[in-house]
Amino acid sequence: MKTHPVALVGAGPGDPDLLTLGALRRLQQADVILCDDLVDARVLELANPTARVLHVGKRGGCVSTEQRFIHDLMIREARSGARVVRLKGGDPFVFGRGGEEADALRQAGIEVEIVNGITSGLAAPASIGIPVTDRRCTPGVALVTGHNGESGRAPDWAALARSGLTLVIYMGVARCEAIVAALMAAGMAADMPAAVISAAHTPRQRQARGTLAGLPQLLQLEGIASPAILVIGEVAALGAITALPMAELRERSA
Repeated sequence: MKTHPVALVGAGPGDPDLLTLGALRRLQQADVILCDDLVDARVLELANPTARVLHVGKRGGCVSTEQRFIHDLMIREARSGARVVRLKGGDPFVFGRGGEEADALRQAGIEVEIVNGITSGLAAPASIGIPVTDRRCTPGVALVTGHNGESGRAPDWAALARSGLTLVIYMGVARCEAIVAALMAAGMAADMPAAVISAAHTPRQRQARGTLAGLPQLLQLEGIASPAILVIGEVAALGAITALPMAELRERSA
C-alpha cells in the first residue's frame, strides 16, 4: 500500500485569513487530521469535509495527549494509506514539537512535509501594531518559552536581559512573576515597556500594555490568561493603543 508523506502543517495564530495557500491545500486533500487544541475552529471548517478529525490536544500546563501516542497515531494512519495532516497552531517548528514528530516519522520510514505557519510570537504583537524588530530601539528579537517542561532547557534570563533584544515569551503567564523577577535581578529596567496579547487573531483576543515591573499585576487586573504572548522591550510601547479583530477590519473596508 502506498504511504503518503505526512504533512506537519502550521495553522497560524487563529484567523483563517492568515493560513498559507500550502496549508489550505493540504487541509483540502487530507483524509485524517490530527488537530492540536489551539487550532481555531474556523480553520477546520476549510478542511476536506470527509476527513476524520482527531483532536490530540497539547496545551502547556494542562492535561495533554502523550507525545508518544501522537507519534504512533501518525505512523499508523500513514501506513494505512491515508493522507495525514498533523495540524498545529502557529508554526510546527516554533514551540510546536514539530522536530520531534518529524524525527519519529522519518525513523518509521515515512516521508515528512513541513508546511510553515505564522507563529503567534510574531502575529500577536503585530495585531496591536507592535513590530518585534525596529532598528530605532532593538537589534533583534528572541522567541523564548516560559514553560520549559520536565526535560526542557530553561532560558538564561540574565543573558536575555543584557542582550537588548525584544523578548517574545510563549507560555509565560503562569511563571510571569518569576520571569519578571529574574529579568529585573539581571538589570532590566523596571519601567521597560511590556505588553500581553491573549488569543490573538480570534474573537476572544484581549491585550494590555504596561511596564515590566507591573506585568504580573496587569495580568491579574485584566484577567488575562493563557494562551497568551508576553512582549518585553522598547517596541512594546509602539503601535496602536487598541486593536480590532481582523474580521471587523474586513467589514469596515468592505
